[in-house]
Amino acid sequence: MELATEELPLSVEAWLRDHVPGYVGPGRITKFGFGQSNPTYRLDAASGTYVLRRKPFGTLLPKAHAIDREFHILSAIAGRDVPAPQPLAYCDDPQVIGAEFYVMEHVVGRIFYDQTLPGMSAAERSGIFSAMGTAVAALHSLDPVTIGLADFGRPEGFVARQVATWTRQYRASEGARIDAMERLIEWLPANLPPEQPGRIFHGDLRLDNMIFHPDEPRVVALLDWELSTVGDPFADFAYHAMAWRVPVNLFRGLADLDHVALGIPHEAAYVRSYCERRHIAAIPSWNFYLAFSLFRVAAILQGVRKRAQDGQASAADALDVGAKAAPLAEIGWRIASGPEA
Repeated sequence: MELATEELPLSVEAWLRDHVPGYVGPGRITKFGFGQSNPTYRLDAASGTYVLRRKPFGTLLPKAHAIDREFHILSAIAGRDVPAPQPLAYCDDPQVIGAEFYVMEHVVGRIFYDQTLPGMSAAERSGIFSAMGTAVAALHSLDPVTIGLADFGRPEGFVARQVATWTRQYRASEGARIDAMERLIEWLPANLPPEQPGRIFHGDLRLDNMIFHPDEPRVVALLDWELSTVGDPFADFAYHAMAWRVPVNLFRGLADLDHVALGIPHEAAYVRSYCERRHIAAIPSWNFYLAFSLFRVAAILQGVRKRAQDGQASAADALDVGAKAAPLAEIGWRIASGPEA
């Protein structure tokens, strides 16, 4: 989905000529209509097609929308085995376009929003899910120290800090009381999992943050790195895998489907494949990681709703999306209070 196309202001043209190798204007930008986070644009110019991504306008929550970190990590993993767009230039001067932004290569391929992958055969769906698992395992197999990201985050105490961070983010955006969130805010710090070696934590490994090859079941780019850091890879993977616990009609979930008929692996098989690709035996405290993931997405969606109420939404359906925070938190609490998977 794309919105109206606009010509670039002369000040932006000048910056692009000075900072993007080989750039030749004039350029025109078209805002992509999907996404709740950093506004993202297709940039078409005489020299080719690019992607421009900027911070939202208005007052933002602390540490949110950190596109400088996106650019930094993309630069670090460029040329590695992890599929990602090539970063081209970063601008920290908000006077140029009204907010910080960066420019990266435009990767050609397919983006899927619906995780049930309608219109595909069972074999095609199986290939897409296998490709997702391969890309995620490849990311978590990278050693941050060897690629210059030793100071990108602190793996020690990572999960405890994440619980505290998302609790603060939720409190900063909360409206009506959500009982399940209150229970999780109490339960999560009291049930922290064992510490894990630090790996790159993407933070938002959803299907629609991946570009797939136009014809092959292969991920050619992971997108949306604003939450990335160095931390617990199991927390990252659980956020990616929590769709198996979410109903289809709630938030792009996979629960209550005929997985065999559709060619979609069961949760246990998907987790097992991830472990095999990473050469590990199992993921301890899986219920904790799932419950925390649902807590985190509920906190994020509460922020989406707050921005919509303040007139700063990045998408037209922000209020409806934000309203899903409460039912997702309830699923998280059921997992937390239930038997270990």
